[in-house]
Amino acid sequence: MRAFLLCFVLFWGSALAQSAESVPVYSFKVVQSYPHDTSAFTEGLFYFGGYLYEGTGLNGQSEIRKVELKTGKVVQRHALPSKYFGEGIALFQNRFYQMTWQNGEGFIYDLGFKPVGSFTYNTEGWGLTTDGKNLIQSDGSAKLYFRDAKFKVVKTLTVRADGIPVEKLNELEYIKGKIYANVWQTNRIAIINPSSGKVEAWLDLTGLALLVQAPDPNAVLNGIAYDAQHDQLFVTGKLWPYVFEIRVQK
Repeated sequence: MRAFLLCFVLFWGSALAQSAESVPVYSFKVVQSYPHDTSAFTEGLFYFGGYLYEGTGLNGQSEIRKVELKTGKVVQRHALPSKYFGEGIALFQNRFYQMTWQNGEGFIYDLGFKPVGSFTYNTEGWGLTTDGKNLIQSDGSAKLYFRDAKFKVVKTLTVRADGIPVEKLNELEYIKGKIYANVWQTNRIAIINPSSGKVEAWLDLTGLALLVQAPDPNAVLNGIAYDAQHDQLFVTGKLWPYVFEIRVQK
C-alpha cells in the first residue's frame, strides 16, 4: 500500500506542475522517508553535522532538539519554560538561535545547548534561517527581516508573487542563494529571491498529505532542512509521522 501511495504522490506532484500560474509551480519526487516524532509541533528545522535540529512549539512542550535522521531518535534536547511557545531556530556564527512566538524574547545556545545569551524583538517570531551573513526572520506577515548577531534589523524585505504580498510566511531555509519559506496553512513552499523579494517559483507538496493522513487540522506542512554537502532536501510538518527527503522537479 505504501509503495502504491508513493507512486500516486509522484503522479500527483507531476500533475500539479501543469498549473497555468505565471509563477512556475514545481513538483517533487520522494527519495526517502524517515520517522518523525508525532508529538513534535515543528516550528524550526535545519540540518547540521549529520543530524537534524528541530525547534518545537506549544507552551510546556517547546524545545530545541538534536535528532537522528534515520531513526527519528532525539539524542539531545533543551526545554523552554512553559510560558514560552518556541518558534524558529537557526545556527549562526557557531551559536544556536531560538525564537518564541509572542513573548518578544529569544535565546542563544552553544553547540551543546548551553544557554549563552538572549535577545529581544518587537515582532512575532515565526521562522528563522541564515544566509551566512545575517539571520533571516519571518513574523507571519509578508515581510522578512534580516538581522545581525544581536538581532538588530539590518534590512526588511516584502515578499510578493505577481506583485501581490505573500502573507503567513513561516519556517525558512536558505538554499543555494534562495530563501525557501513555508506558507502557513498551505502545502506550498515559496522560493524567494533574497534581493527583490520576488517569489520565483512555488514548490507544491500537496501530495505528501496522502502519505501523512493526519487528522489534526494543526498538522500542517512546516519544516525545511537542507544538507548542502550531499544536496539533500528534507521537509516535514507539525505532528507528522515522517520526514521526507524530496527532489524538486522543475
